[in-house]
Amino acid sequence: MPVIDLRDAAVALGGRPVLRHVDLRVESGEFVALMGANGSGKSTLVRTLTGLRPLTSGSLALFDTPFERFHAWSRVGYVPQRASAASGVPASVWEVVASGRLTRRRLLRPLGRADRAAIARALEVVGLADKAREGIGDLSGGQQQRALIARALAGEPELFFLDEPTAGVDLPNQQALADALGVLKADGATIVLVAHELGPLAPLVDRSVVMRDGRVVHDGRPLADHEVHAPWVGDAGDPHCHPSARRQARRERHGLPVRSPLDRPERSR
Repeated sequence: MPVIDLRDAAVALGGRPVLRHVDLRVESGEFVALMGANGSGKSTLVRTLTGLRPLTSGSLALFDTPFERFHAWSRVGYVPQRASAASGVPASVWEVVASGRLTRRRLLRPLGRADRAAIARALEVVGLADKAREGIGDLSGGQQQRALIARALAGEPELFFLDEPTAGVDLPNQQALADALGVLKADGATIVLVAHELGPLAPLVDRSVVMRDGRVVHDGRPLADHEVHAPWVGDAGDPHCHPSARRQARRERHGLPVRSPLDRPERSR
């Protein structure tokens, strides 16, 4: 059973096509790196998979449930791009991480033993157990990113989305992130990571999905950072070239326009 099953997806922002003919199937326990240049559509794709961007056409199922009927959000963890854990309200690291348990308990119910154990483990996994009582605003940017991962982890999700978690983060914190995600992978979590460069996370990746101009052009073996932008990726010579990329290349070779459901002109009334 796939954890994610996205078929022929299209997304538009302000009427402008952003994603076209995107297919993505992720199996349980996979670690998938979603890569590509800035503006390629990878962050939009993750927001679509988490319900933050609606599909213009196509279908999405999570855990074998059509998206419109999916309500088990406690099974999903999400760390957005360039988020800050410091919201201006004084809070300790422990309190920020504890807020991740809201998906697992009723509103206003006191934290129980299982909640506290999950919070403690999340802090331990990201290497912040010794900073639990410190103010979140006193942490470095990389440590705050780790705290946000711990907050998502505290909810004990089975499917984990991370959007550029290493952007602007120094190498020691990147390694700490890699160690934390390694623990999640060993526990059997399914991880979808958006990244411009993988760095220390590269050994964890099972599969690379490369986006270009709102389309998937490569879906297969893990790629090194320098390979992602190589001219052969998405070309007919790439053995993992996505079928939609092959169709696009054929149309371009014959001088035909590349079409998607978003390109169709409106019918006159």
